Amino acid sequence: MAPCEALYGHKCKTLLCWTNLGEKKVLVPDLGQETENNVKIICNRSRAASNRQKSYSELKWRDIEFSVSPWKKVLRFFRKGKLSPRFIGPYHIVKRVGPVAYQLELPLELDHIHDIFHESKLRCYRSDHSHVIPVEEIEVRL
Repeated sequence: MAPCEALYGHKCKTLLCWTNLGEKKVLVPDLGQETENNVKIICNRSRAASNRQKSYSELKWRDIEFSVSPWKKVLRFFRKGKLSPRFIGPYHIVKRVGPVAYQLELPLELDHIHDIFHESKLRCYRSDHSHVIPVEEIEVRL
């Protein structure tokens, strides 16, 4: 006699006791087939949504390549704010280091900053001298 039977006076109701071990009861005969079909439908819809999103994002992609000579602005370090300038510079590009990296000619005040930048951190400089930020205003927190 099981402890549950001795205590409560009836058979213990566990998952094993709901059916006898010798018989097999299939409540929904096509459950496996339905589940498989639903998984295929979900995969197809997910793939279609992914392809749609990819096609929309590819419209915004553009290949950016800078030449070695022109002036570039560099993304500002730290100090984020609504009205704070976002780019410093302009600086000359010395050479292209990799497929997406460029080495810039930085002034001596910025010698503790690494001089190689990813192309996403660079912007083309449009010749307007009112936009040049002097290096004295830049605070770099280490």
